[in-house]
Amino acid sequence: MLCLFVFRRDLRLDDNTGLIKALEECKKVVPAFILDPRQVGDENQYKSEFALNFMINSLNELNDELRKRGSKLYVYYGIAEEVIKNLLKEIDAVYLNEDYTPFSKMRDEKIYKYCEESGKNIKFFEDYLLASKNDFMNYKSFTTFYNAVKNKRVKKPIHNNYTNYYKNSLGDEYELPPSREGRGGRKEAIKLIDRAKQIDYTRRDFVAEDNRTFLSPHLKFGTVSVREVYYSLIDNQAIIRQLYWRDFYTLLAYYNNRVFHEPLRREYNCIEWENNERLLQAWIDGKTGYPIIDAGMRQLSRTGDMPNRVRMLVAFFLVKVLLIDWRIGEKYFASKLIDYDPSVNNGNWQWVASVGTDYIFRVFDPWKQQTTYDPEAKYIKRWVDELESYDAEIIHNAYKYTLKNYPKPIVDWRIRVNLAKRLYEVCRKSKIK
Repeated sequence: MLCLFVFRRDLRLDDNTGLIKALEECKKVVPAFILDPRQVGDENQYKSEFALNFMINSLNELNDELRKRGSKLYVYYGIAEEVIKNLLKEIDAVYLNEDYTPFSKMRDEKIYKYCEESGKNIKFFEDYLLASKNDFMNYKSFTTFYNAVKNKRVKKPIHNNYTNYYKNSLGDEYELPPSREGRGGRKEAIKLIDRAKQIDYTRRDFVAEDNRTFLSPHLKFGTVSVREVYYSLIDNQAIIRQLYWRDFYTLLAYYNNRVFHEPLRREYNCIEWENNERLLQAWIDGKTGYPIIDAGMRQLSRTGDMPNRVRMLVAFFLVKVLLIDWRIGEKYFASKLIDYDPSVNNGNWQWVASVGTDYIFRVFDPWKQQTTYDPEAKYIKRWVDELESYDAEIIHNAYKYTLKNYPKPIVDWRIRVNLAKRLYEVCRKSKIK
């Protein structure tokens, strides 16, 4: 029996649930990847070049691993469900790991339909999360979800020793784009897991220090499985808790896919955002006059990355200081982040905007935040060239000075937060009536 396995967010051979099952049950397996123009094409307004480069580099490394086993990665270009439909003439069954976004569900429903119409078997496997989608009782609180699943057994990672991959040509294959400059691939992920055992994760918010795992894009594209990370770092419960946050937001969006276009808390659907274009552009360019905000936005623009603490601060600043719709920030992040995950990005933006699972209107003093988490201004100086020559004390009080080539604060953040509170209250009360 010739079976097709299509890689999606699982770009690895080891501990790949659907792939290993296919290799167990089928005589030969075609290991394939489909470059879908809806995702990799320029018309996708959510496409991140940093994420795409990471994916291409990971695919090339995956192809190298398959060549060591006498096969290759079979690459196709086109609408994924139509590509698979055309391949059904030559294969007997399709194996896939489940994906959770609205786009993925729509695509996979069509694939299932085509297989059913052709009389071909199709099997889906849960692989992407620690928790099962059946464990999620439409929780609206992370703590409730976490307490329900944290003691459930997590499957041990499985090494893949199989070699029964297909070796001949099949269908209208497409040439895999060559590796690009930048990050990606399983080898890097394994090194990062080893590195994560040495870092002081309790200091991850101190943004000039590198006490982050940097594993998020690897988990997004599956160069390592979440189970491999879980068992490798099980002694660090702070990291394990973050893995469950990923599960929570993924499953929350899976069961409430309206969150991709409206607040989870519908009472905040009527907020009258200012959406000032000039302020938005200053935020994008990292020219707000708030050093920690500008450093984060410039890092994002240049690298596709940002420490979580800074992601939270720049999101807060956009929504509750500049009074710009959180969905605009969500979309901009999607177009830049190397680790862009639709559900996690959405969950984080709704949390910061106080329209999702968090019922507290959280406020962060940007000056206090940068003094606390970048006391020597090393992170700020790394990304804001205009401030490199100034002492930390001046940078942390930049609003008091006229600094060469660096703007004054574009708004008074305290005044604007009070205005934001009124906008939220007006909207909420109008819904109650």
